[in-house]
This record gives sequence, C-alpha cells and structure tokens, in this order.
Amino acid sequence: MPATTATLIARTFAALAVGAAGMVPLTVAASVHASPLPGATQATYYENCTEARKAGVTPIQKGEDGYASHLDRDGDGIACE
Repeated sequence: MPATTATLIARTFAALAVGAAGMVPLTVAASVHASPLPGATQATYYENCTEARKAGVTPIQKGEDGYASHLDRDGDGIACE
C-alpha cells in the first residue's frame, strides 16, 4: 500500500533526525517493498517513473538506489530520463 504524504513527511524528518545524531540516515521513497523486483537495487523500489519523479530522484543511474530495469525503457542504464 502506498504511503500517505503525511507518512512520507514523518519518515523524512525521522531520517534527518537520525542523520543529525550521527547515524546513517534512512532512504525514504514513495513505495518501499521488502522484496523488490529483479533488477531493482537496494531497498528502494519505484512502481513507475511517476513515483520516482515525485520523490525527486530522477534520472536514476544503473547501480544507484532505486534503479530497476523496468524503469529503463531503452536499456541504456539510465532510468526515468
């Protein structure tokens, strides 16, 4: 289930607070799934480029958090360009 705007804002502030405390900040995305589709990197998964654009992370290079082959239509290693 997609997170609400309020949930995303709360997660973002929590991530910033953790970062300010000297710990590793969390990655926050529109849709985070425990088991991303094959080709997705790390824990961040975007259902489509619209979600990635709303999160402000486009374009996504192959190897970066959130990259997935289903977001890279032309197969050049750059998703949601």
